[in-house]
Amino acid sequence: MDILLFASAYNGMVQRVHRELVTLEHRVCIELSPDPDTMLARAKQVDPDLIICPFLKHRIPDTVWRAWPCLVVHPGIEGDRGPSALDWAITHQQSEWGVTLLQANAEMDGGDVWGTHQFAMRRASKGSIYRRDVIPGAVKLIRQALADFADPRFRARAQDYARPSVKGRPHVLMRQDARRIDWSTDDTDTIVNRIHAADGFPGVRDEIHGQPVYLFGAVADTGIAHEATPGAWLGQRHGAVCRATRDGAVWIKQMKAGGRGPGSDIKLPSMLALRAAFDGAAWLEQLPELDSPAVEDIRIHVEHRVAYVEFDFHNGAMSTSQCTRLTHALDALSRRHDVRVIVLMGGNDFWSNGIHLHCIEASPDPAGESWRNINAINDLVRTILLTERKITIAALRNNAGAGGAIMPLACDFVLARRGVVLNPHYQTMGLYGSEYWTYLLPRRTGAARAKALVDACLPVVADEALDMNLVDHVLPEDWTEYHALLLRHCQTIAQDERFSTYLNIKARVRSMDERRKPLQAYRDEELQRMKAAFDDPGASYHALRHQFVHKIPCAATPPHLRGDVGMRQSHDTQRRREPSPVQA
Repeated sequence: MDILLFASAYNGMVQRVHRELVTLEHRVCIELSPDPDTMLARAKQVDPDLIICPFLKHRIPDTVWRAWPCLVVHPGIEGDRGPSALDWAITHQQSEWGVTLLQANAEMDGGDVWGTHQFAMRRASKGSIYRRDVIPGAVKLIRQALADFADPRFRARAQDYARPSVKGRPHVLMRQDARRIDWSTDDTDTIVNRIHAADGFPGVRDEIHGQPVYLFGAVADTGIAHEATPGAWLGQRHGAVCRATRDGAVWIKQMKAGGRGPGSDIKLPSMLALRAAFDGAAWLEQLPELDSPAVEDIRIHVEHRVAYVEFDFHNGAMSTSQCTRLTHALDALSRRHDVRVIVLMGGNDFWSNGIHLHCIEASPDPAGESWRNINAINDLVRTILLTERKITIAALRNNAGAGGAIMPLACDFVLARRGVVLNPHYQTMGLYGSEYWTYLLPRRTGAARAKALVDACLPVVADEALDMNLVDHVLPEDWTEYHALLLRHCQTIAQDERFSTYLNIKARVRSMDERRKPLQAYRDEELQRMKAAFDDPGASYHALRHQFVHKIPCAATPPHLRGDVGMRQSHDTQRRREPSPVQA
């Protein structure tokens, strides 16, 4: 079919739906403009069989939904209405929630129901629930809707609040007065829950020394004993700050604060945000460093000679210091005799999205910080590549982008959870790219496919990535089933009697590659292009980074998103790189 997607942004939901439709061989066009005239003109131009709205914050014009069938994803159970569906569900501590596919009509969220999917609510942030529970549910509903659309017998059902199964109700937009925290009286669970319900956007508005700030990324800490007044500052670690509550403590990982210098009004690690707002304040600089597992962002667990390495960085962005700490951790693991296999797990919500653009934007010297950050992540990738006495596995359980989608290719094996979205390109940020991509990507996909990927600037889902040889295995999307199979796979490799043979093959392949062209040569060539962009104040990278960090929407739908530009993948992809050790 010809399908038009209306969306308010090309976010994770829209990317997943877009690529799922392409893999089903539909012709897909996208429109991101909220202007009614533009939406109508685009619909007339495409004349689609169906319009799908995976993530839409504005109304569909009457002239559109009356002329074409329009299906809208609503992140709520049947009957729920309003723009703060997940916010209210988390705030009210619902045990179950869902996602519903509706046909657009004159009433927002009031159209006929094409399908609904329910899931158990986790104690997690709004963004985490959206990514891991709402998006997969929406994809299932859209797949079913495509089948129903072709069935002349199918009829969507009207929303009927008299039906006992309809538990949802209309809700108003949640405002800050409903999110307010009272540090003197609220307990730890209440504070964490309210920040969870506002995570991603808009955050919980708070006040520090008369300065308004917005709080994100709350973690309860039951291991800190204190006699401090509720709300008092207890300490800091890895950029997060810890505050006392009346029955414990809460870590705040991210903040957005006002100010006049770099870092004002953008989301940052809390200590950076507070320094932007309270530069040189004694109370801030005197915060002690606390050793607390609750806020550790690099966690290592060794079981049966397999080391599982989680690096849970906010939104997958990796700052200079985070890259350096992870490099040191992997270097130490490479020397452990009780470890045969190292598994890079990423975080609970993202695997990696490359360098930390927010920290770069907040730096007094963005060009210099860009250079430090890209070199730090390159050091990390090089460490993975040169880990010769272990088998390394990238376990892509969540999305990855830019350098974070290239980094897995440094591992011996790449295993992806079904539905994971990869963005292995840099040009939408005005960069040539690094992380040894000119070596890693062509050896996996072949030179022609590698060039097509970086030039098209389109995402791929895990099944597409498998066809391209970007990943070696795709495991089930179910979170529990994925981890069970991953564990079994990794332990099989660690216990294989041919393990030493695999390592010898791996070393021989690396040696041959090095003779053909040294790793340093790839790095030097890439960084020469990167430094030229960093050091040029007029380079598009600086403007694009500013727009991304400050969430400035694009003026029009980018040309590469307006229609499918030929990135469909055949199922007879040639595997052109050297075989991985176990494949050999």
